[in-house]
Amino acid sequence: MTRAVLITGAAGGIGSALVTVFSAAGWRVIATDLAGSGGDVFIAEDISRFASDEAALGAFSSGVRNALEGASLACIVNNAAVQRLGRIDQLSAKSIAETFNVNVIAPMLLAKTFLSELEAVNGAIVNVGSVHAQATKPEFSAYATSKAALHGLTRALAVDLGPKIRVNTLAPAATATQMLKAGFEGNETGLAALEAVHPAGRIATPEEIARIALFLASDEPAFLTGATIYADGGVLSRLHDPL
Repeated sequence: MTRAVLITGAAGGIGSALVTVFSAAGWRVIATDLAGSGGDVFIAEDISRFASDEAALGAFSSGVRNALEGASLACIVNNAAVQRLGRIDQLSAKSIAETFNVNVIAPMLLAKTFLSELEAVNGAIVNVGSVHAQATKPEFSAYATSKAALHGLTRALAVDLGPKIRVNTLAPAATATQMLKAGFEGNETGLAALEAVHPAGRIATPEEIARIALFLASDEPAFLTGATIYADGGVLSRLHDPL
């Protein structure tokens, strides 16, 4: 039977690479984002609504189930993320809540909603975390804390849902998405410095992050659950001292 994957945040740089890589591997891809296209079926949805609107979650889940068309939902890739920057005194309660609704609450509710489908095929959940869960920088408190919570959710769900469902986190460092490259437009020196700080000597490509996600979704790492895989180019292992 054909395996299907639900990919959130599918219109972004990593998200579109996830769609391409899973599709090429023969998965039926159900993609979702605020807007866009891609996958076998694209469902436009604001998943931040799920935290307070059960009807929206119900309608979305019906749409996903209809989109399966006989395929088995074998994986959810929780890739969607909100990143609101600012010192804690600059962040509104609304922006903090939105960050957690998308980055933590939605993945938790999607696991709950599609539990029976995933259990039926010994499926997998891949949470796309971040190096910011481990080491962050100024003005990232909302994002970093939400990603730390997502990493914690991975461990908790692995315990809660094992042995029928494997749950792992894929935590990338800087990745060469269009958004990141646009932020460095005209600042080649800054981009080079960002690449140089990674012991790998470069930043990740969206495609290689997507390929790791595909591996985590596959049957190959059958004993891997509750883990966080840091695809960080070694940056978390590097001591930055002033000398």
